[in-house]
Parts: sequence; C-alpha cells; structure tokens
Amino acid sequence: MKKEITRRNFINGAQVAIGATLLTPWLTSCGVNDPYAFSIDKEYYPPARNGMRGSHDGSWEIMHARVMGEEWDAKTIEDEYDLVIVGGGISGLSSAYFYLQSYPNAKILILDNHDDFGGHAKRNEFKHGDDIRIGYGGTEAIDTPSSYSQEALGLLKDLGIDLDKFYDAFEQDLYSARGMGFSIVFDEANFGETKHVTGYGEKSWTEFAKEAPLSEKARADFIRVQTAEVDYMEGTPEEEKFKILSKTGYSSFLRDYVKVDEQIINIYQNWGMSFWCVDMEEVPTTAVQYYDGGIPGVDHTLPIKTGRGVDPYIFHFPDGNASIARLLVRKMIPEAMPGSTMEDVVTARADYSKIDQKNQNVNIRLNSTAVHLNNSQDGSNAEVVYVRDGVTHKVRGKKCIMACYNSAIPYLCPELPEVQKEGLAFNVKIPLVYTKILINNWRAFDELKTSFIYYTGGFYKQAELAYPVSLGEYKRSQTPDEPMIVHMCHVPLFKDMTGADQWRAGRMQILTTTFEEFENHAKEQLTQALGSVGFDADRDIEAITVNRWPHGYSYSNELTWGEEFKEEDKPWIIGRQPFGNIHIANSDSAASATTKEAIKQAYRAVKEIV
Repeated sequence: MKKEITRRNFINGAQVAIGATLLTPWLTSCGVNDPYAFSIDKEYYPPARNGMRGSHDGSWEIMHARVMGEEWDAKTIEDEYDLVIVGGGISGLSSAYFYLQSYPNAKILILDNHDDFGGHAKRNEFKHGDDIRIGYGGTEAIDTPSSYSQEALGLLKDLGIDLDKFYDAFEQDLYSARGMGFSIVFDEANFGETKHVTGYGEKSWTEFAKEAPLSEKARADFIRVQTAEVDYMEGTPEEEKFKILSKTGYSSFLRDYVKVDEQIINIYQNWGMSFWCVDMEEVPTTAVQYYDGGIPGVDHTLPIKTGRGVDPYIFHFPDGNASIARLLVRKMIPEAMPGSTMEDVVTARADYSKIDQKNQNVNIRLNSTAVHLNNSQDGSNAEVVYVRDGVTHKVRGKKCIMACYNSAIPYLCPELPEVQKEGLAFNVKIPLVYTKILINNWRAFDELKTSFIYYTGGFYKQAELAYPVSLGEYKRSQTPDEPMIVHMCHVPLFKDMTGADQWRAGRMQILTTTFEEFENHAKEQLTQALGSVGFDADRDIEAITVNRWPHGYSYSNELTWGEEFKEEDKPWIIGRQPFGNIHIANSDSAASATTKEAIKQAYRAVKEIV
C-alpha cells in the first residue's frame, strides 16, 4: 500500500510552467489584515455566474503552489474559535451543524477556497428574460435514501426535507409520456459512419438494430444480448460467479462470456463514464447490475442482491444537493438564506454578505485557502494559516475538522505520521466536467423523441434534458417551446492508461482545457445530434456554464480490482484517524463519492470530539 507522496501525485504531472505562474508576489504576501475586510456585498451572487465554474480560477492556484513548495506564515493569531473547519462542502457544513447540536453557542469558522459554499454540491442559475432556470453543477441527487444512516436521515429531516414530496415534485413520466427515450450517436471510427439512432428502449430491439450502422453479426448479437434470457455462467455456483465477475470488466464479460461482436462492445464501452469515470474495460461486471442506464447481458447471470435500484432515482432538487448545503446554511445563519421550507429554498436568493460577520457565532469565509495547520505546542489547540485576497491569516481553534480533499491534507499538515499520509494519498479523485447549457427551447429533442443522447465517441459522453422537477414556486419547463437546461458530461479518458494513472493525467488535461474548447465541443455535438431537425447552436444556445472538477469523484473501492483490506488496514480508515486536535471528515474518508458518506463522516468526526 505504501505510496510516495510527491508533487506529481497532487497535480498529475502538471508542467512547472503551469505552476510557475502561480508564484507571483501577491501569493507571498504576509501580514495581519482584518479578516472581515474582503468585499462581499448584496450583489455578490456566484450561482448566477456562467463560464468556467466548479474549480474555477482563483480556487486552486494557491494549493497547487503549496504543493510545489511555497510556504506562508502569519505570526499573529487574529481570532480564536471553538471549531475551525477547512472545507465548506456538505461534509464541512454538516460537521458544523452536528457540533452545534452539542455546543449551541459554539464559535465556528468554516474556510473554503471557492467563491461559493457547497463544495461539489454546486448551484448553477441561468437567466432567460424574467425566468430563472436552475441546474446542478456537481452532486445531483439524494441517491438511494433507504441506505442512509440514521444520523444522515435525521439531518435531512431536521433541515425540513420530506423525501415523500419528491414523488409529486419529480414528474417521472414527463418525457416517456411524450414518447421520448434514449438515443445513440454512433461514431464513424467504430461504426463506419456518424449516425444518430433514436428509440433505444422504446422501439423493438430488432427495429433499433436495423437502423443502427452495425454489421450483420453485430446486429444479431445486439438483439441477442438485449433479449436472450441466458445465464452465461450456467453451472457456476452463485458466490463463485460474484468472485470471478468482481475482477472481470464488463467489456471482457461481453467478449469472453457473451461472445459478442466487437461492435457491441464499442456501443457500451463508454456507457457509464459519467458514473464510473472509466471505460467499461475497468468496471467490474458485478457493478453494472445496479446501474440504471440500460446495460444488458447480466440480469440472468447475476441476481441482484442489494444496492442502487431499491429506491427510484427521483430525490432531486433542481440544483441537486446544493439545496442541502443551502438548507444547512439557513439552519446556522438564518439571515443569509430567506425562507423556511424545502420548497422555498429552491428560489431563495442567498445573501452572501451575511455569511461572514463579526457579530455572529458561525461564519463561512469564502475565497480562503488553508495552507498550513498544526497542533499548538502546548497541545491545547489547532492553528490554521490561510490565504485570502493575497493576505495571510492565522486563526486558532480548540478543534479543527479537515473536510477538504484527502490528498491535500498531508501538504497542509506535514507533521502527520507517515503511515497516515500514505493512507490519505491512497485516494485518487477522479476528474470530470459537468457542462450546463441553457437552450431557448427543446423542440429538437421533442421532434426526435429523445431526452438522453449517448455518444459512442466524442468529447462529451452524453447530452440529457434536465430532470423534470417542480418544487414550490419553481416549475419545470412545461412545453418544448420553453427554455431548458441540457446536461453534458466529459471525463478524460486515455486508452494507454488505466485507473488512477489516467485520473492523474486527466486533472492536468481539464485544467489546461479552455472554456472555448468546452464550448465548441458542446456546440458541435449538439449540432451533430440535433441539426437534422433545425437545431442551430448559435441561435438556440443562450448560455454555457462549465463545472470543471479536476478532483471530482472520490475513489470508489469497487474499482480497487480485488485489492482486499481488513477493516483496520483500509488506507482511508488509517488516513482519517485523529491527530491531536485535528480530525478528518469528507467523503474521501469513506472512499465514496456520496452525500450520505459526506454526512456520515462529518458525524463521525464530530463524535470523536464530543
């Protein structure tokens, strides 16, 4: 398990030329300033910003400079707190909330390097005349709430979230009632021509296969894999099947067990990229049975035991789980988030001028990158150094919770034991990009009867219409003549690399890809799929927001490919151990990119303290 923590681990081999631009004089400034002096007024409203979002410029440069050896220090303690939290995502906000349950009058400071709170639970707003369209820039749903811990469900309830309301809010049959389903854009390199074929899952499999640019053998295999009720490992005991297929990629399963033509494998090779962020050569066959995207051939070989699919995938606010973050802020700083219900938080305009003020106990300090923390010499406190607006600050907390990325913690706290640093370095987060596009109507989608376009090739893996959710005063797009948000997902993929190596390389790729490149790919691929029915990218696209996440999904242990650890030897468990007054939350500390684990790990970290 031993892994050397190097600069390359963190910035994925980014060239020094990229980092050199970061080491400018303003980064090395040092001194004492009023930490409340940073200008945030009532006009400050990051959810409405378009262009490059996610890990936007200004949010990552200081930490990368820290990894490259830059150091900051401030001699004077500016303020003291009961708890300092590094990271203002759902785990960091939940940590503050849980701490307040035991210490209602506690003084808490939450630091975050982004210009908005919520971490990956990011809210995107678009203006269309007098209308506002809302999308999610990261964490998109409360996935499988039946699997949430008692503490996590309790938090949702305390925030006023009634999960039953989503059954009415989410119009599950909106698109299907219009005859709209999935479609596939086949690429020329693998199928001889570029062709958009609609009706996947709606037409008969024979009819769909007839329209697809497939060879005769591939066409027959496509129909077979979709319709045959075959156990491709007949005679193998069930537990043995799971053991074998947990180490067999889905593409290999299709190739070696189902015996399909290579064109069939090419159809599904990138099918789950937005979920697993690797191609299907690297996704264990045991995992695909829980995926709701129509992956065939496994049902009669592997029985579904437990997992995704138990709950419908409908527990979705229009801004995804950004509403959970906003409700947490409302609980702790009511003046910053008007309203009182799960419905009105959807359309509430946050007052960012209220989240960091001298006269309140809980403060969220944005645009503030932690660069060093350690236990005080007498062991009674933790001291945190951070940089904001080019000025270095130092604060002291009786306790500190690190709710940031695991990979950053060894650089922030170099005094950690080496074995703990190794455990934290084990987690390699997966880069991905969520691009949101406001179109002024969705008539082209409706005419082609597709709500989800899958690309077998191309920069973006998919283009799908927004989830049809109406909650409170926010109403989904009612007709195809009204504006709609289209979601497109890009994951860097390198055919000569696998697993963590390609994720490291992918970070550099998306950090060096310009907004214009993301924009052009989106326009080209939407035109490719919709141009035949009159879609005009220049006319019909009103705005684009690119949510870039170089450190995206937390490493999922189902992709460790058979690496089995005893519970106490799991690297992420070793990594999250308390170190004096420093505790660790975040979803990384459970090796799971889920909101339920972000909340659960926050609860655990607070329990260690109280």
